[in-house]
Amino acid sequence: MAWSRLLAWWRLCLGLLSVLVCLAPCVNLQPSENINYNLVHSWADKLGMELFHLGDFITRRKEVQESFKDAKVVSRNGASIVDSMAKEIEMMMDLKVSAVRRIMDTAENTALSHQNDMADKMFSYYSAKEMLEPGDPVPPIPTPAPDMDKDIGEPLIYVQPKVVVLEPRPEFHNTPVNFSVSSVHVPVNVFDRAPDVIKAIQWSENLDQIFRDNYKNDPTLSWQFFGSSTGFMRQFPASKWRKDVPVDLYDCRLRSWYMEAATSPKDIVILMDGSGSMLGQRLDIAKHVVNTILDTLGTNDFVNIFTFDKEVSPVVPCFEDTLIQANLGNIRELKEGIESFKPKSIANYTAALTKAFELLEETKLSSRGAQCNQAIMIIGDGAPENNREVFELHNWRDPPYKPVRVFTYLIGKEVANWDDIRWMACENQGYYVHLSDTAEVREMVLNYIPVMARPLVLGRHDHPVIWSQVYADIEDTKLSDYLWDINQCEYQKADVLEYWQVHDRMLEPSEMHRRKYRRMKETWNQPVDSNVYQFMTTVSMPIYDRRENANITEEVLINEALWELQTRETRIANILGVAGTDVPINEIKKLLSPFTLGVNGYAFIVTNNGYVLFHPDFRPIFQGYILKPSYNSVDMIEVELLDDDRSARDFNPVLMTIRDSIINQSTGSKWMLVKNHFDEMKRVARIKRQYYWTAIKKTPFTLVISYPEQYGVSHMDIRADQEIHRISIKGTNLRSVFSGKRWKIHPDWLFCKHSNRTFKTPEIELLYFLERMSEPGWRWPGSRSALPPEHAAAMFCDRQLMQALVFDARVTGWFSNNTSFNSKDDKGNEFKQRFGVTVAFLATHSGLTRWHEFHSNAAEESGVGETFSQNNTRAIDEIWYKRAVDQHFVREESFVYSVPFDAGESNSEILVTASHAVFHNEGGKTAPAAVVGFQFQHSALYKLFHNITGNACAVDDKDCYILDNNGYVVISTRVHETGRFFGEVNGAIMKRLLEENVYKQVTVYDYQAVCFESKNDNNASSMLLSPLFHLLRVGKWLLHTALWYIVQLLQWAPGVSSHYADMYGDSNDTEPPPPEPHPEHHARNGNGHGKKDDDHWLRYLTLHRTRLKPCDMKRELYTLFKEKDNVVYNMTAHACERPFVVLPIPFSNLILLVIDQLCPRDGTVVLTVNPQPIDYHLSVNDSLACYKQAREFNRQRPHSCISRHANESGIKLCGKACSVYANLGLLLLCHILSRWL
Repeated sequence: MAWSRLLAWWRLCLGLLSVLVCLAPCVNLQPSENINYNLVHSWADKLGMELFHLGDFITRRKEVQESFKDAKVVSRNGASIVDSMAKEIEMMMDLKVSAVRRIMDTAENTALSHQNDMADKMFSYYSAKEMLEPGDPVPPIPTPAPDMDKDIGEPLIYVQPKVVVLEPRPEFHNTPVNFSVSSVHVPVNVFDRAPDVIKAIQWSENLDQIFRDNYKNDPTLSWQFFGSSTGFMRQFPASKWRKDVPVDLYDCRLRSWYMEAATSPKDIVILMDGSGSMLGQRLDIAKHVVNTILDTLGTNDFVNIFTFDKEVSPVVPCFEDTLIQANLGNIRELKEGIESFKPKSIANYTAALTKAFELLEETKLSSRGAQCNQAIMIIGDGAPENNREVFELHNWRDPPYKPVRVFTYLIGKEVANWDDIRWMACENQGYYVHLSDTAEVREMVLNYIPVMARPLVLGRHDHPVIWSQVYADIEDTKLSDYLWDINQCEYQKADVLEYWQVHDRMLEPSEMHRRKYRRMKETWNQPVDSNVYQFMTTVSMPIYDRRENANITEEVLINEALWELQTRETRIANILGVAGTDVPINEIKKLLSPFTLGVNGYAFIVTNNGYVLFHPDFRPIFQGYILKPSYNSVDMIEVELLDDDRSARDFNPVLMTIRDSIINQSTGSKWMLVKNHFDEMKRVARIKRQYYWTAIKKTPFTLVISYPEQYGVSHMDIRADQEIHRISIKGTNLRSVFSGKRWKIHPDWLFCKHSNRTFKTPEIELLYFLERMSEPGWRWPGSRSALPPEHAAAMFCDRQLMQALVFDARVTGWFSNNTSFNSKDDKGNEFKQRFGVTVAFLATHSGLTRWHEFHSNAAEESGVGETFSQNNTRAIDEIWYKRAVDQHFVREESFVYSVPFDAGESNSEILVTASHAVFHNEGGKTAPAAVVGFQFQHSALYKLFHNITGNACAVDDKDCYILDNNGYVVISTRVHETGRFFGEVNGAIMKRLLEENVYKQVTVYDYQAVCFESKNDNNASSMLLSPLFHLLRVGKWLLHTALWYIVQLLQWAPGVSSHYADMYGDSNDTEPPPPEPHPEHHARNGNGHGKKDDDHWLRYLTLHRTRLKPCDMKRELYTLFKEKDNVVYNMTAHACERPFVVLPIPFSNLILLVIDQLCPRDGTVVLTVNPQPIDYHLSVNDSLACYKQAREFNRQRPHSCISRHANESGIKLCGKACSVYANLGLLLLCHILSRWL
C-alpha cells in the first residue's frame, strides 16, 4: 500500500517535470537581478565623498572664499555698459576715419599738383614683391639687353630692386615692417611701367609723410593704404608681400573696401548671350567676364544673371524674377550656375533687355534691392540691332536722367557688328569694351567702376565713409577651393602609401569607414579663435581727380578702314582710387572690456545687413586652416539660438523683432532663453540671458552685449579703502603682490597699454605699469583710444579692471606661495600618491590665474605645471571656469570633472580636470568671484573606482560607467572608451536614459557648416577662370604620375616598401590592428599582387573629388535633467526590462551607471553627437541658397547713395570702338598663303 502511494507520487513528479521540460522553450527565462541597488548607491556615495574631500583639501576652496570677504557685490547695469562700450568704439573709429580723411585730402591735392609731371619709366620704388633686405642676394642685371616687348613696342625696362630694413613688430602680427617708407603691390595683370601706372606710383610716394604723421598721432593704427584705380596699392608701413601662396590673386580693386567706397550700392542684371556662336573661347571669355563682375560685388549690392537665346532664363532657376544679395554664398551659387551653362540657339536681345528693365523697375517699386545705382551688363558677340525702342520705353522717360546704366562686353577677335552694342552703352551712360583674350578680362571689366563713380566725383566734396564687412585680410576665397583640392591630393597620397603597407586589409569596410570618419572629424575642426588669418574691417574713402577737363588721346575711325590717333580736351570725372586703414577685429574686442560682462557674458557687433562682425560663435574656418565658402555672411539669428524647440530656420518672431531693432540701430533690451553650445560644439547649456544693444554712431554697426540672468546681474567690486592709490599710501609695494612666476593674466584683455612700447609678455607689461602707478602723480587716462601726441607717455589703463586685478592678486597671493604641501605633510603626500595630483589652480573674475605644482619628490621638476600655464591662461573664458559656474546652480558644494574627448585613443597619460566655483554673497546678492580646481591622473581615478567597486565591475556580467553631465565617458572598464560619447558606446542604454529623463536631448543647429558635393571635372571652361585651376591641373598630373611610379617601385621592390612603411607608418598605434587578409586572396594571387587584381584597389582608393558647399547641420547634444530628487535615481534594476541602475555621484557633475551584461543588447541603436546634414526636402534643382533666398531677412540700406549728377551727361567717354584693320591684314595674308601652298 505504501509502496503504491510512493510510486504514484513518483509518477506525478515525473509528469510535472516532463511538462516543464516541454514548456521550457516557450518560457522567457530571465536572469536573476544581479545588480544590487543599495550596493551601487554605496559605491556612488563613497566615490563622491572621496573625490570631494580630495578637491576640498587640494584647492583650499574655503580659504579662497574667505579671501574675498572684504569685496562687495553690486548690480550690473547692462544699459550703461553697452552705452559706454559703444562710445569707446565710436571714439576709436573716429580716429581711424580722421586718418583716412587726411590720406584722401593729401592724395587729391598731390595728384592735382603733379598733373603735368611726365611719367618716368625708370622710376625706382619699393616693390612689395621685389624689394630686398640687407644681405639678400642682388639679382644680376640682365645682359645682353632684354628682348623687345612686342605688345608695347619698346625694350623691357629693368630697374634694380630697392633695399629696405625690415623689423618684426607685434602690433602687425610680427610681420617685418619699415615705418619710414611705404611699399607698393602691383597685381600680376598690371604692367607697372605703363605710363598711367608709373605716374601714379610716382606722385603717390608723397603720401609717405602723411602715413608717418598719422601713425605718430595714433600709434594704434594698423595698415594704411592707397588703392589706385590703375591697380597698384601703396601700403604703410612697408612690408614684403607674402609668397606662400601659389598665385598672387590680390587686386585691391576687387576688395570690398575698394568697391564699396568707389561706387554706391548697386542693383545689377547680367545678360549673357546664349546664341550658338558663343562657343569655344568666346564662351570661356564670357564666363570669365561674368565671374569677374561677380567678384566686384559686395553685401550691399544685388545681382542676378540671365542667359538669353530664344528665351530668357536665370542661371539659377530659383532666383528667377528677383535680385539676390551679393554675399559670398549667393555669388558662389551664381558662379556654379554659369559654369554649367551651354549656348543653344539665336539670341533675342529685345526679350533679354525687356526682362532686365522690368526686373529692375519692379525691384525699385517694391523697395527691394540696393535702391541706388542700377545697371545692365550685356556679354555677347554682337547685337543684330540697337533696340532703341526698348531704351526709349524703359530708360529715357525722364531726360536727361537715365536711371539704368548699360555696360556692354563684346566677345571675340573678329567682330564686325560692334556699333550697335557700343551704341547701347554710350547712349545709356555706360561703357563698352571689346574682349578677345582671357588675359585682358579683369582690366576691361573693371572699367565699369570709374563710370559708376562719376556722380561721386562730380559731387566733389562728398566723400562717403565706408565700413566693410569682416574679411580675412589679403586672403581670396578662391584659395579655399584650392586648399581643399590640395588636401584631397594629400589624402590620395596617404591612401596609396598605406595600401602598400597593409594591402587589402585597407579595403575592408571597417577600415574604409574608420578612415572616412577620421577625415570627417578633421573637417569638423572649426576653431573660434585662430591665428591662421587676421580678421578685420576696413574704413575707406574715395579719392577724386579734381580736374574737370583733361587731354585724351584715342583712335578715331576716319573712314571704313582708316584709324587715326587724335588728342583732344574733354570733360572728365575720374576716381583716382580709395584710401583706407584696417581695423583688426581683435583690437575692437579689446575695447569691449569682457571683464565688465563677467563669466559667460559676451559682446558682438551686427552690421546693417544683420551679419555679425564678430561673435563668440563666429567660426569662419574649418579643418583648422581653410576659410569657409561664405564665412563672412553669418546672420546674428544664425548664432543666437533660442531654446524654443523650433525646426531648423523656423526662427522665433521675438528674435526677428530684436534683429530688426538692432539693424535699425535702435537702443533696447530683452531677455531670452537660449542654447549655448561650447567645447567644440559637443556640450550645450540652456540658459536665460539678458541682451542690451545700441548703435555705434556714424557707422553701420550696432553693439550688442549679453550675460546670464542667473548670475550675471551682479558682479564683484572693491571697497574704497582697497583702491590702488590707498594701499600704495599704506606702504604696499604693488609689484610684491605679483611675486613669483606661478601667475598669469588673460592674454587678450586690455589691462594697460603703452602706445610707444611693446613688451614680450602681458605679465612684463603689467609689472611695468604697476611700477608707474607707484610713482607720485599717477593719473588714470580716461579713454582706451589713442591719446593726442602732446602726451609724452601715451598710455592707458583700465581703472576698474586694474583695481580688481590688484585686489585679487593681493588676497590670493598665498595660493601659489603656500608651503603646506610639502614632503612632510602626510595628508598631502597621501593625496599625491593616491590620485597623482599634478597641479592645483585658481582663476579669478579679473583675469588672474595662479597655480601650484605637485612634485613627485622634493626636488623641483622642470616642466611640471608648464603645460597647464601655457594652455589655461584665459581665466573666465576657460571651459572649466564656465562649467564650474553653471554647476554652482545645480549643486553649490560640487566639482565639475572632465576628460579630453576621445582621450582613450591617446597613448599619453590622461589628466582629469576638476573645477569648483567660489561665489561671494553680500546683502542678498551673489556673484562669482573665482574658480578653483586641480588636475590629476585618470589612472588614479580608475584605480580608486576599482578599489571601491572591488571586482564587481571586472566580471563579465556587469558593465560600469561614470558619465559626465553631457553624456561623455569619464570611467569605463575599457579604457579606450574614455572621452567618447556614451551613445556611441551603448546606444540602447543611452536611449533608455533619455526615455527615463536622466538626460535631455537638445538639438543645436549649425548654420555655418560646410558640406562636400561631388565635383564634375568635365567642364573645361572653369579652368580658365583662375590661374589656380591651371596650377591645380598640372599638380594633379604630377601627383598621378608620381603615384604611378611609386606603385610600380613598391610592387617590384619589397625592400623599398618596408622603407616607406618605416617612414609613413602609424606611430600612434591606437587604431585596432587590421585583420589578416583572407586566405583565398593569397591562394588566388600568390603573393597578393596577381596580375588579375593589379589595379582593383584603384576603384576603392581613388577619391571622389568634391567641392565645398555651404550647408546647415544639426547636432543632438545632451544634458542632465536639473530636477532635484529625480525619481529615476530611486529605481532599481528589473531583470531585462530595466537592466541597469543609474545614480548621481554626490558633489559632482557625474552619474554612475551599472549595466547587466547578461541581457540582450541591441547593437543597431547608435546615438551620436556628430553633426548631421539637415534635409529641407528641396527639389532636385534647388539648393540651400534657394531655400534661404525664399526666407530672406530684413536689412538696413547704407545711408550714402550717390547715383546721379546733373553734369554727367556732358561726359562722352564710353569706351573705344573696335579696330579691325590688323585682323583684315591677317585674313589677307592667310588668303595669299592658301593660294600658294
